[in-house]
Amino acid sequence: MAQPKRWRWTFWLMPVAALFLIASTVKDDFFEMSKQLEIMQSAFRELNLSYVDDQAPGEMMETGIHAMLAKLDPYTRYFPESKMEDVRFMQTGEYGGIGASVERTEDGTFVVVDLLDNEPAQQAGLRLGDELLRVDGQRLESLSQDRVGELMKGATGTMVTLEIRRPGNDGTLDFELERRKVKIPDIPYRGMLSDRVGYLALGSFTKTASSEVRKSVMFLKDSLQAEALVVDLRGNGGGLLREAIAMVNIFVGKNQEVVSTKGKTDEWNKSYKTRGNALIPDMPVVVLVDGRSASASEIVAGTLQDLDRAVVIGEESFGKGLVQKTVKLAYGTRMKVTVAKYYTPSGRCVQRLDYSHRDEDGEVHAAADSTLNTFYTANGRAVLEGRGVLPDVEVPLPEPSYVLMGLLDHRTLFDFVVANRDALDAPEDALDFRLTDDWWERFVAHVEGLDEVPYASETEQAFADLLATANSELLTEPNQQAFDRLEADLKPAIRDDLERHAEEIRAALEAEMVAHRFGKQGTYRHGLATDPVAMEALAVIDSERYTAILSGPVNP
Repeated sequence: MAQPKRWRWTFWLMPVAALFLIASTVKDDFFEMSKQLEIMQSAFRELNLSYVDDQAPGEMMETGIHAMLAKLDPYTRYFPESKMEDVRFMQTGEYGGIGASVERTEDGTFVVVDLLDNEPAQQAGLRLGDELLRVDGQRLESLSQDRVGELMKGATGTMVTLEIRRPGNDGTLDFELERRKVKIPDIPYRGMLSDRVGYLALGSFTKTASSEVRKSVMFLKDSLQAEALVVDLRGNGGGLLREAIAMVNIFVGKNQEVVSTKGKTDEWNKSYKTRGNALIPDMPVVVLVDGRSASASEIVAGTLQDLDRAVVIGEESFGKGLVQKTVKLAYGTRMKVTVAKYYTPSGRCVQRLDYSHRDEDGEVHAAADSTLNTFYTANGRAVLEGRGVLPDVEVPLPEPSYVLMGLLDHRTLFDFVVANRDALDAPEDALDFRLTDDWWERFVAHVEGLDEVPYASETEQAFADLLATANSELLTEPNQQAFDRLEADLKPAIRDDLERHAEEIRAALEAEMVAHRFGKQGTYRHGLATDPVAMEALAVIDSERYTAILSGPVNP
């Protein structure tokens, strides 16, 4: 009889021992935290008391916090009280301002590079390419781009005065604008790709994203008689988790799991399901993604793919399978913390990089293909973890040539259009705009007349590096002559280079002209007509391929 009794005691003691072990581990963790906090506090105090030069305690501490977070992932971020407007903007897409963005050019000036349709700056007559000289009388040469942006923003209802110089005009122009609540549109464009296929582009997942998608779907369906839908998530870096779930609910019925999360605490170990009836449960849907589609975009695309509810077309998405929570800290500061990984209904996590493991140089890498697991959609199609969302139909886009990249990096296309904007003949509809041969010739002549060639081949870049090294070693005259001859031989033939890459450069120049004359709506309307990914979406959704893709197994 003693044997069973001993086992009963052993059975009872096992969980007790486990509890003691957990308690001991927690106690050790808290001791280590307290110890390190005390060390940091004493070091911080000693530096401020003893260091030979005066230091700003706030700046020192902020530097330390940022250095600490840099050891984690790029999504865990600290926001001082002065950056609370940035936190609000990330969640709402709203700010007090005029709807204009500027960038610092190579010569240090600030140029207007973006105008939101129907916002104060555009309505007052500001143009892309206008050079910003002063804001409320303050000169800008010594200011950072962030600081200039802050000067343009402010409380709604307040006034701001801008002094600008417009290329081609003498003197300067003054604009007095009233700031108002500016909302970056969740849906920058919606329309019809064909007589029966509707289209909407979703730019971000702010707090109004799903409701705006719902309104747009109803508009396309009821007012424009759309029978199928293309949802464009290209370039959408994500946003609020709840908005991604609500968006999936537009296409998928009640009580369907959209995503599950697993974190360090029980708070983040849970499943999220749809709550209502689907708005369009049967309408054919295609989702477009690219390498900049991340986070909430990947939840929508991955979930609809897992449920065989939509065909995903484009390029591999970014691969961000991490969830962040914004928490309040002391003195009005905030921190956005990665609290969980998310998993789509098939069970896969799309996270590409493993930030918990770094190499000896501190770099993070994607897991090897051989270590990745395969999961399956509702209809048995294979999908892979750890690689973002792999499209059902891949449409690889060609890499731009070094010539086009140089023209874009040096703003050559932008500056040419700014200088010639008023001379452009433009039709009423952006869809009808075409770059003429005459304007192409003018552009080629413009590039040929520049003081510096705005692009360089890899060979030319390598030669420039070699020449710099040779000059540092004091070249002899014969060697210098040899280098001079080689440099002359490598000098680019600008017209030949432009003509060799004319197709892509002409398309980019035409798009730049449309952006200046027709704004964002016109840019979308014009660009979609020749967009190869949108054209592939049309070809799939209007054919038997759509059903075949969703019903048949597809290898990852």
